[in-house]
Amino acid sequence: MEHPILSNLQSPLELHDMSVAELNETAAEICDIMCELLSERSAHFASNLGVVELCLALHSIFDFSQDRIIWDTGHQIYPHKLITGRYERFKSIRTKLGLMGYPNPAESDYDLFMTGHAGASVSTAQGLHSGDVLAGRADRKSVAVIGDGAFPSGVVYEAMNNADGNILVVLNDNEMSICPRVGGVASYLDRLRNSIYPSLKSGVQKVLGHVPLIGDPAERFLAQMKEAVKAGFHGGMLFEELGFQYLGPIDGHDIGLMRKYLNMVKEIHEPVLLHVVTQKGHGFKPAEEDPRTFHAPPVFERVEGKAVFQEKGSSPPTRLNYTNHARDAIQAQMAERSDVTCMTAAMCQGNKLEPVRDSFPDRFFDVGICEGHAVAFAGGQCKAGARPIVAIYSTFLQRSYDHIFQEVCLQDLPVTFMLDRAGLAGPDGPTHHGVFDLGYLRVFPNISIMAPADEHDMKRMLEFSLQHDSATAIRYPKGVSPDLQRDPAPVEYGKSEVLSTGKDGAIFALGAMVEPSLEAAARLKEDGLDVGVINARFVKPLDEHVLTDLLRNSPFVVTVEEAALIGGFGSAVLEFAAERRLNTAHVCRLGIPDIFVEHGERNELLHDLGLDAEGIYRACKDMAQDTASMETV
Repeated sequence: MEHPILSNLQSPLELHDMSVAELNETAAEICDIMCELLSERSAHFASNLGVVELCLALHSIFDFSQDRIIWDTGHQIYPHKLITGRYERFKSIRTKLGLMGYPNPAESDYDLFMTGHAGASVSTAQGLHSGDVLAGRADRKSVAVIGDGAFPSGVVYEAMNNADGNILVVLNDNEMSICPRVGGVASYLDRLRNSIYPSLKSGVQKVLGHVPLIGDPAERFLAQMKEAVKAGFHGGMLFEELGFQYLGPIDGHDIGLMRKYLNMVKEIHEPVLLHVVTQKGHGFKPAEEDPRTFHAPPVFERVEGKAVFQEKGSSPPTRLNYTNHARDAIQAQMAERSDVTCMTAAMCQGNKLEPVRDSFPDRFFDVGICEGHAVAFAGGQCKAGARPIVAIYSTFLQRSYDHIFQEVCLQDLPVTFMLDRAGLAGPDGPTHHGVFDLGYLRVFPNISIMAPADEHDMKRMLEFSLQHDSATAIRYPKGVSPDLQRDPAPVEYGKSEVLSTGKDGAIFALGAMVEPSLEAAARLKEDGLDVGVINARFVKPLDEHVLTDLLRNSPFVVTVEEAALIGGFGSAVLEFAAERRLNTAHVCRLGIPDIFVEHGERNELLHDLGLDAEGIYRACKDMAQDTASMETV
C-alpha cells in the first residue's frame, strides 16, 4: 500500500486543514505502516494502533511546536513519530542507530522527554506549564496523554493534587496496561465507562453537532454535561475533587467527536481531564481480539486480514531465557511451600508469570504499575509470616527505592527480589536497560545480591533466598540462558564457584557474563595463555577467600559484569581490596561505563561495550601483555 498523505506530510500543522475524512485516511495509512513494520521485526503494536485517531485529533487541534505534549510511558509514540517528520526513517525504529521506540528529544523537538516509565507525565506537564508561566507564556497548553494502566501510579495523584493552570490530562482508557489492569481505580473507570459511555456514544455526537465551539452555549453545554454525569452516577467526582474539570467518556476512535471536545478544551485555561475510550489494536482485528499477544508480537504477515506468524522451521528447540527459568523456579517453590507468595507490578506477562498466577491465584498479586506499593506490601506480608517474591524488572524496581530501604532492609525482612531485564534490554533502549541495580542495592545493609550464570544457579539461588533470614536480590538479563557443562556446586552464602584455575590470570565473571568468559578463556588457551574462570554468584557478600587468593596470586584479574561500573561488581572488588590493603594494579574492570547505552540488539550492544567473548578475550590479552611488560622492567 502506498502512503500518499504521510509521504507528503511536511509538518503536523498540515493536519489542521484536513477534513475528518482525510484524517481517517491518514489513520488507515498509519495502521498499514504498523503492520508492514511487524512483517520485519517485533515492536510495540496494539498500544500504538489504539492511539492513532487520538494522536491525529490532538495534532489537528493543537500546535505542539508551541503547546506541549507528553506521552506517558512512551511505547505508544509511533503515530506521533510518523506525523512529526520521521516517516522516511520509520522502518529503522528499534534498530541500532535507528529511531528509538520511545520518545527521544534528540530525534525531534516534538519529543520533550525520553519517557519509558509510567506515571510521570502529569508531573512533567505541570512543570512545563509552570515554567512557561514564569517565562511569560501562560497561553501554552500542556497535554499529558496517560493510559488507564499507568493511571493508578501514585505519582499521578501527587501531580493532580498540585495541578493548576492550563493543563489537559487525556486519560486513554482501553481497559489494559499490557495485561488487564487491576485495582480500585480500574473498577472506578469501568463504572464510569459502562454506566455513561454507551448512552453518550449514541447521543452526544448529535448534540455536539448543534453546539458552537466557543462562547456561552459551549460553556452551558459543558455545565449541563457535568451535572448530567453527577446526577446519573456521580461520574468524575474523584477528579473534580482534585481540581480537574472532568469530561467524557468519549469515543477515542471518532476523530470528529474528539476534535470538537478538544476545541472546547482549548478555550479552558484550568486543569481538565478528558476521558477517552479506545481499543488496543484498533483497526487490525487479530490485535483487537488478543491485545496481550499483540502488545509486542513476533514477526507476522497479513494474509486476508489475519496475522500469520513467522514459522520457526524444523531446527532444534532454542534454549530458554533466564525469564523462563526464573518463572519455573518460582512455581516450583510455591508448589513446595505454602508460605511463599509472588507479586508483580503489571509485569505478569513480561515476567512470564501467567502459569504461576493461574496455579496459585490466592498467593499471586499483581498490584498494577505501583512498584513502591508492591515492595511495601511485600514487607507487610513478610512481617506477617509469608515469604514474598517480588518479581519486577530491574529498571522499574528503581521506582521503589525508598521502600526497599525503609520497609524491607531497615526492618531486616527476608523479601526476595527477582530482577528481570537486569543488564541490557536490547531494542527498548536506555529507559529499560537494567544496569543500575547493583549500585542502588549494594549500599543497603541487610541485603544479599546474587546473579545466576545459568538455570542451575537460578533454581538453587531461589531456594537459598527463601531459606535466608534477610532480604536477597537475584538479577538476571533478558537473554538466553546457557547450559554450562559442569557439576554445579551448591549455592552457599557468599561463596563463588571456581570453574577453572589458570596460572596466567583469572576472569571473575558475574551472572550471564560467565558464558562469554569461558569462551574467551578457551580462545586464550589456544594462544598459550592459561586463564581461569570464576562464577562469582554473589556480589554481596563477595567470596573473601577466593578473591583474596586471586588478588594476591593471580598475574591479572579481569572482572566482568553486565552492569554500570560505578558502584557495581568491579567496584565492590576494588573496595574489598582497599579494605585489606591488597594491590589492585593488576585488576581490570569490564562493564558499562558512565553513559546511557542506546538501543540495539543485546548482542550488538555487548559487542560494542567489549562484554562479549571477543571483548573479554582482548582485555585479557592486553592484561597479559601489561603483566609481561612489568615483569621485564
